Order: sequence, then C-alpha cells, then structure tokens
Amino acid sequence: MSTTEITSTRGERKTRQGVVVSDKMDKTVIVKVERRTTHPLYRKTVTRSERLHAHDETNDVHQGDRVRIAETRPLSKTKRWRVVEVLERAV
Repeated sequence: MSTTEITSTRGERKTRQGVVVSDKMDKTVIVKVERRTTHPLYRKTVTRSERLHAHDETNDVHQGDRVRIAETRPLSKTKRWRVVEVLERAV
C-alpha cells in the first residue's frame, strides 16, 4: 500500500480595507470598514460602516492609517481580525 500525503486546503480568508480609528489598546486596533449598498426601498446608495477589532502584533499601526485586515481565528472576545499590511500612513 502506498502512502499518500493528504493536503488540507484552507479556504480563502475574508479581507477588508479600512481606517484605524483607535490604537489605545495594547496590540489591538479598531478599524472602521465602510461599504456602499443600495437602500432596498428607495434605491439610494447609502454608506454602511462597521468597527472591527484587529490584532496588531508589533503595535506599529496608528490612528488614521489605512490598513488591510484579514479574518482569523478568535483571538479574544471581540478580536477576529488581524492586520495584514499598512496601505497608507497617516500624515
């Protein structure tokens, strides 16, 4: 019987882009992610936003930075995202 390697493929993780609105916690930032959607009744384009807690291992990200975050396993009660890269630094 030949041994075959079973490769487990991990699904694609969700990624979002947003602006850091708070960096007051240790190794955690709050990222505001905005999305544009159409109102179901009035058909007007409205902006919806959500604030996501993201893990920042190096404490390198600061308020006003535009970042890319990716979904990850639960790291705490509210943290389910991690900072992947800084797209633009705040001035």
